[in-house]
Parts: sequence; C-alpha cells; structure tokens
Amino acid sequence: MKPAVCKAAMAVGALFLLVGILGFIPGITTNYGSMEFAGHESQAKLFGIFQVSILHNLVHLVFGVLGLILGRSPGTAKNFLVWGGAVYLLLWLYGLFIDKEHTTNFIPVNRADDWLHFLLGVGMIALGLLTTRKKTRSAVEGGHRATGDLPPGSTAPRGRHETREPRDRGR
Repeated sequence: MKPAVCKAAMAVGALFLLVGILGFIPGITTNYGSMEFAGHESQAKLFGIFQVSILHNLVHLVFGVLGLILGRSPGTAKNFLVWGGAVYLLLWLYGLFIDKEHTTNFIPVNRADDWLHFLLGVGMIALGLLTTRKKTRSAVEGGHRATGDLPPGSTAPRGRHETREPRDRGR
C-alpha cells in the first residue's frame, strides 16, 4: 500500500495535469481564440474565471507530470508538495504586487488566480507535512502499558506488557 504522502502528491499531480489539459480546450477555456503564449494580453480564462496562457497551461502540465513522477516515493512526494506549495505561495505574492496590465504579468494572472495560488500553496504544504507526520501511540492502550513507554527508571523487561494498577492516593 502506498504511503499517504505518495497518494497525495499523485492526486495533486493528476489534478494539475487535468487543469493543464483543460486549459487547451475551447469552451472550457473561454475567449480561447485570444490566448497568447504569455503575457497579460491573453484574455483566455479557464472556466471563465482564471486567466491563462499557453505558458500558464504548460506550467500546470509540468507540475502535473512532476507530481506523478515524484509521488512514487515518500521523500520526493513530500518535497514535491512542500516545495511546490512554496512556489505557489511565491506566485501568490507575485500576483498581489504586480500591475496586472503591465508586461511584468507575463504568466498571466488575475485576482482569481492569485487566491487560487494561495490556496494551492497552503494546501500542498499542509498535505506534505500532515501526511508525513509521525504517528504517536497512546501510552495506555486497552488497560496495558507497553514497557517501552514506561517512565525512566522502570525495571520491567522489554517487550512485555504489564497491567496498570490504580495508584493508592490515600498514603
């Protein structure tokens, strides 16, 4: 069974791949005929909301392929999610501070893209961190306490379980 982080990276990769493909489909992308390779002049909008260009769609496709490839092992999957999320947070900041009608908007992005990039960045980083968190076991399970969880100084043999007795608080 694949670790959760691998599944998450592959799912995010598949989503990016799908969005990259949809960006090239007229009808799903409105004003398709006005799509430019790059730049703010592109008036094409994915789902009529998110401003796209050929470059923007290619970036989605590359992220998708990377997610599918890097999602095969836990370490690379986590890196894809965390560092990919960081890239999307940088894109969010980029979008917040540029003039949308200037040549610096070469990707291009609009306000809807900015906030989507924020959500993608936070979501990817959260997935990368939460799906690789070490699971801790409860010290008390079923009335027994594993000796590995005993307080320092305990002399119980390793690998055995002992029943927890209630403490006499009346002394």
